[in-house]
Amino acid sequence: MMHRTDLINDLKTRTEEIIHGMGMFTSLSIDELNRRNSPNSWSILECLEHLNRYGDFYLPEIDTQLNKAQVSNNELFNSGWLGNYFALSMLPGENGKLNKMKTFKSMNPIHSQLSLEVITKFLDQQKQLLQLLTRAQQVDLKRVKTSISISKWIKLRLGDTLRVVVYHNQRHMKQARNVLSGAKVKVNI
Repeated sequence: MMHRTDLINDLKTRTEEIIHGMGMFTSLSIDELNRRNSPNSWSILECLEHLNRYGDFYLPEIDTQLNKAQVSNNELFNSGWLGNYFALSMLPGENGKLNKMKTFKSMNPIHSQLSLEVITKFLDQQKQLLQLLTRAQQVDLKRVKTSISISKWIKLRLGDTLRVVVYHNQRHMKQARNVLSGAKVKVNI
């Protein structure tokens, strides 16, 4: 069990770190942003496009559910078992390695022709996520439920959905940084 404010503040901090971390990519050329470390791995832009595709689902879903929610005095949140499982599965392991996961074909951007618009959209989505997190401070994060991208029949507690989205963003930002370090590209941070 955790306090709603503590959870929201943690997720905001993580999102702000993601926004700040995008600076390492802004000095790269389009060729560097589209470079893969192997033929079947994602480029930096593909990592971000993957997140944009999920953002296209989750941000409107969270917004819709927040619009329906009533202000609540319930300050405590505890994860559901499924939501907690999904959220924790997004985080890197204790050794910093990412767990291998399959992605749905519709969410897999590999070999897409991508431009710098991917970065603009990603940053816009992160700013929108910060606004949604601020709004979420007023509602019951356990009672408000959201659909998930893999099934309209499964609903997660809003607090768990927010954790999944932010942790997923962190996961693929780490993957993008790994692409950068694997390519041996020199970056001024």
